[in-house]
Amino acid sequence: MIDPIDVNVDEKLSLNRYEVDEENAHIRLKDEAECPNFQEEFDKLIIACPAALYRRDEEGRPSFDYAGCLECGTCRIICSDTILDYWRYPGPTMGVEYRWG
Repeated sequence: MIDPIDVNVDEKLSLNRYEVDEENAHIRLKDEAECPNFQEEFDKLIIACPAALYRRDEEGRPSFDYAGCLECGTCRIICSDTILDYWRYPGPTMGVEYRWG
């Protein structure tokens, strides 16, 4: 029997380096008024995003920050036809740089 390896995801992700493009967000959400199911769709992103970029504040208002994005495309796959205005990879030298330790 093979011994399971303890993997601490937070520890592994902390090795990554992020270069945030403050001028050009690579993910943009539609305005809430444009999407009748915005709240339901946003809740899907809260559950699915591995970087936890989608959250609700104490009053339940949606909040989103693209900094720290792992560029996995989960939000694009789940909500590209609903509340996502656009999703693209960050420009050269921007975004996540994966490091293995």
